[in-house]
Amino acid sequence: MLSKSKWSLLIIMLMSLCLIMAACGKKEEAAQQSTTTQTEQPAAQAPATTPAEQPAATPAESQPVATPTQAETKTTQPAAKETVAPPAPATAAAEVKLVELEIKLPKPMFIGTPQNLQVPKLEKPLGKPRPPFLAPEGTTNVAAGRPVKSSDEAPVIGELKMITDGDKEAGDGSYVELGPFLQNVTIDLGKKHTVYAILAWHFHKQPRVYYDVIVQVADDANFTSNVATLYNNDLDNSAKMGTGADNHFVETAEGRLIDAKGVQGRYVRLHSNGNSNDDLNHYIEVAVYGKPAGAI
Repeated sequence: MLSKSKWSLLIIMLMSLCLIMAACGKKEEAAQQSTTTQTEQPAAQAPATTPAEQPAATPAESQPVATPTQAETKTTQPAAKETVAPPAPATAAAEVKLVELEIKLPKPMFIGTPQNLQVPKLEKPLGKPRPPFLAPEGTTNVAAGRPVKSSDEAPVIGELKMITDGDKEAGDGSYVELGPFLQNVTIDLGKKHTVYAILAWHFHKQPRVYYDVIVQVADDANFTSNVATLYNNDLDNSAKMGTGADNHFVETAEGRLIDAKGVQGRYVRLHSNGNSNDDLNHYIEVAVYGKPAGAI
C-alpha cells in the first residue's frame, strides 16, 4: 500500500500532466483559429505601383493606330476604274456641207409623153425638171476622161472613149452603138472613190426604154470583190444577175440619175439588153460623181 507521501507525489504528477495537456489543447485551438481567420479575410490590396514599377503596355494598348500614307493607300486600295466619256455625236451638217450638183443637160430631142410603149413597170414621166441632187461639197465627175472597156470591144458605131468625153448630145457622132442582146461598159476610175451619184444617157434622140439596166460598183475589174448593185430593172432575171425591182424608164435629155449613197469602189459597170426599138445597146455619156476614198 502506498504511503501518503507517494500518493501526494502521484497526485502532483497527474495534475501536472493535466495542465500540460490543457496547455497543448489551447495552443492547437489558437493555431486553428488563426488559420481560419487568415483564410476568411480577403487578400490585402496590393500597394499601388509607381509609373516606374508598372508593367510595359502591350503594342495594342500603348501605341496609337498608324495612319496609312498616300503611297500605302494606293497600294492597298483597288485603283478606281477610269471612266471615259463617250464622244459627243457629230452633227452631219457641221461635218459635211451638201451642195447641189452642177449638171449641164443636153438639148432635148423630143417633147411630150411617148405613146404606145408596152413595157411592164414603166415609170411615169415627171412632167417637170428633176429635183436638184445634193452631194458633199467638192464632189466632181470622177469619170471624166477615164478609160472605158466593154463586152463589145468593137462597137458598131463610135468609140468607147466617147462614153466619158463629156458630150451628152444625142446627134450623130455623139453616141456609141454596141452589138445586140446583153452588153456592158466598165469605167476605171483609177483608184477607189466614194461615189454619190451616177448619171447615164443611153440614147435620147427618140423615146426608148432600155431593158435589164443594171448598174454596179466594185473594187476589181472582174467584179468579184466588194460588188454593190445600185440599180436593177431586170424583172425576169434574164441577165442572170438577180431579179431586179427598179422601174423601167423612158430615155430623155435629163439622163438617168442613180443615187449611189456613198458606196466605195474603183470600177463602175453598166449593163443593158437591147431596147424597145431593137436589140442594140447605146451609150452617149456616163458621169460618176464622187471623191477619192478618204477625202472629206
